[in-house]
Amino acid sequence: MKLNATTILSVRHQGQVALGGDGQVSLGDSIMKADAMKIRHLLDGKVITGFAGGSADAFALLERLEAKLKNHPGNIPRAATELAKEWRTDRALRRLEAMVIIVSAEHTLLVTGIGDVIQPTDGILGIGSGGNYAVAAARGLVAHSQLAAGEIVRKSLEIASGIDVYTNDQIVVEELESHS
Repeated sequence: MKLNATTILSVRHQGQVALGGDGQVSLGDSIMKADAMKIRHLLDGKVITGFAGGSADAFALLERLEAKLKNHPGNIPRAATELAKEWRTDRALRRLEAMVIIVSAEHTLLVTGIGDVIQPTDGILGIGSGGNYAVAAARGLVAHSQLAAGEIVRKSLEIASGIDVYTNDQIVVEELESHS
């Protein structure tokens, strides 16, 4: 599932986890908005999410995710799995076109509409049309610099914005202390 809508990146590094995204909203080959907020805090700030895809679809998913987090407090993987199961099996939800990254102090998870709940081995995860560019940049920066997680996310998204036409440099980065 490739979504030409944005770039969202998460990096877990040096006791921090950061999640960031650009602000561009595209409709076809036109830029409709440059400063959209695609990063959301849930569960009283203990969880940060980022989404790529249709905005209305993502907001519908985030509402359901928030309910799952309240039903399974402290168990982010279980809440994500329950969301993925509902997303895949519910007739209306199956039509939603979005991807969501969920980060907490302990976990970095990707949730998709085909039932995937994936935790990256290296703590680096990107989605959206510029996701692969941002992941490549982040891996290089993690391996060859002493930058903090938030700085790596920002610099990697800046690199992706110079390559991907659906990503801009209006970047928002949020951070949490990491337990891993």
